Amino acid sequence: MRVRIATYSAMPRGGAVHARCLAEALAARGHDVELWVLTIEGSGLAVGPGVATHHVPLRPVAGESAADRVDRAAATLADGVREVPPADIHHAQDLLSARALLALRADGVVPHVVRTVHHVEAFDDRSLEECQRASIQDVDRCIAVSGFWADRLQDEFGVRADVVPNGVEAHRFGGCTLTRDDAGARMGWPGRTVVLAVGGVQPRKGSRVLLEAFARARGRLPGKPLLVVAGGDGFFADPSAVAAWEDDAVRLGLVVHRGLGAPPGADVARIGVVDDDDMPVLYRAADVLAFPSTREGFGLVVVEAMAAGLPVVTSDIPVLAEFLRDGDDCLMTPVGDSGPLAQALVRLVNDDDLRGRLTASASDTVRRHTWDEAARRAEDIYADVRQS
Repeated sequence: MRVRIATYSAMPRGGAVHARCLAEALAARGHDVELWVLTIEGSGLAVGPGVATHHVPLRPVAGESAADRVDRAAATLADGVREVPPADIHHAQDLLSARALLALRADGVVPHVVRTVHHVEAFDDRSLEECQRASIQDVDRCIAVSGFWADRLQDEFGVRADVVPNGVEAHRFGGCTLTRDDAGARMGWPGRTVVLAVGGVQPRKGSRVLLEAFARARGRLPGKPLLVVAGGDGFFADPSAVAAWEDDAVRLGLVVHRGLGAPPGADVARIGVVDDDDMPVLYRAADVLAFPSTREGFGLVVVEAMAAGLPVVTSDIPVLAEFLRDGDDCLMTPVGDSGPLAQALVRLVNDDDLRGRLTASASDTVRRHTWDEAARRAEDIYADVRQS
């Protein structure tokens, strides 16, 4: 089967990693797979052999609204795909690539469009809301990465979605040979106690709650604690949200460093996008992953961290509760509450027995999630779509 997967982002997180890993797993199962990636500022997405990768460059435009950026990006992606022969299945990983592929289907260029819905965005802009609605209701089949979002799609859009959970590259994330100290030195924070957050500064990532929790916890953490925030702020980044986070840092007396590494006087390091190949080292260079999200499709970062042997604190949102167990493979705290989050960070950093119990149980959680199984389920869905 010839499968073309499209994603709006080259940042090696979330949906883009899902797209890459699914493409690689399908190729390993004998399919002819292409991955189309909209690329704004280079690519940190390392795609393995067997997948034909097409990077579609998109020039940044200062002051462009999110709605205009989506329109321009979708048209750019559609123009690229229009120039090549159609695949049997075109699989969109987001509303933007779905918009592009639906336009091509309307023109008779592509036959079938499948969309994976990782989560539903909360837009203020009516045109973006309509774009999102069409990307869910107008495709040939929807896939959700969790039961929670499958239920939401049924309730809010009247769409039945197949559930295909994410896998995780357990061997890759568990294969880092560096010691914790050596990994920290390589990342530029030798000897620091590190609380890691992955996903940039975004409201749905609980970034402001984590900043407050870290400020409350740091006096009870050993050494010179450091909060490391990795990742970009997303295609729909809100400058006002980032500004509010920065104002919080000043109010809390936290010194923020921007760029790789962390000078001795920094309390927080915003290191930006980390190349996919360097993610195992990043996880090894931390002492705990903090993941206080308010909305997630699945929470792939959590399983990656677990595969790397890093203990995890998450919020107690339903998506994460589908496959995590509080006190067994992680600690879960009430969403939006910095107090319990601070307490959980202190417990996990200081209690070696607790860390050991959680990471041992987390290895079982990791084993339940494979990309080969995700690809097998996708195959069945593709075959059904082609026959219908």
